[in-house]
Amino acid sequence: MSRSINLLKIVQRSSLINLVRISPTQRHISNSKCILNQESTSNNQRKIKIYTKTGDKGTTSLFTGERRPKNDIFFDALGNTDELNSSLGLTREFCLEMAKNNPSLKETSELIEGLLVKIQSTLLDIGSHLATPRSKASSKQLERIANFDSSLTNELEKYIDKFETELPVLKNFILPSGGKCASGLHLSRSICRRLERSIQPLLQSKDLDPNVQAYINRLSDFLFVCARYIAMKEGRVETIYKKSN
Repeated sequence: MSRSINLLKIVQRSSLINLVRISPTQRHISNSKCILNQESTSNNQRKIKIYTKTGDKGTTSLFTGERRPKNDIFFDALGNTDELNSSLGLTREFCLEMAKNNPSLKETSELIEGLLVKIQSTLLDIGSHLATPRSKASSKQLERIANFDSSLTNELEKYIDKFETELPVLKNFILPSGGKCASGLHLSRSICRRLERSIQPLLQSKDLDPNVQAYINRLSDFLFVCARYIAMKEGRVETIYKKSN
């Protein structure tokens, strides 16, 4: 239990996940999955505190137990992962709103919303990889996160290909536009690109599974195509780039 609580605190401090005073909870990693499990409750079980005060001096811990400054490259990447996750959460709400305003788009909304939920969960898994530098982790710690599942990247490619078959050929640069849901996807795409840039030092130091890089790279492509697909389904016009002078 103490090990699981320690990991939960690490992720909280890394701004990867904020929990709203959940009753006794156990978080653990299994087969590279980041899982939040509800334990049976009893009066004698302690609640997990949201604040720990251990980071008040500007440092925080990785899953390995190593403390680093909060502006360290690992926490920069974790923060970008969290920001992308939050942006996708907002975009999901836009998709649900789209279906509410236009019931004929319910099926499309449910498809996209379901895909985004899975992506958000995958980003939490990626956070577990980021919080466990391979050069510092013990063999036991590495076993807990296993290898990143490359089939998740293949799934993104499947939907990229599916959506592109329905889209008109792109002949011009487009500006982020096409409605609230599409614009939310474009915003998420740009955050995803920043996340990809921020993990490059971790790849160069061999502290991160290369399959994570492939997934994040493909994710930005997926978000771009998905934004265009949603705009088309909504009947919204994408704004074409025009030279400003």
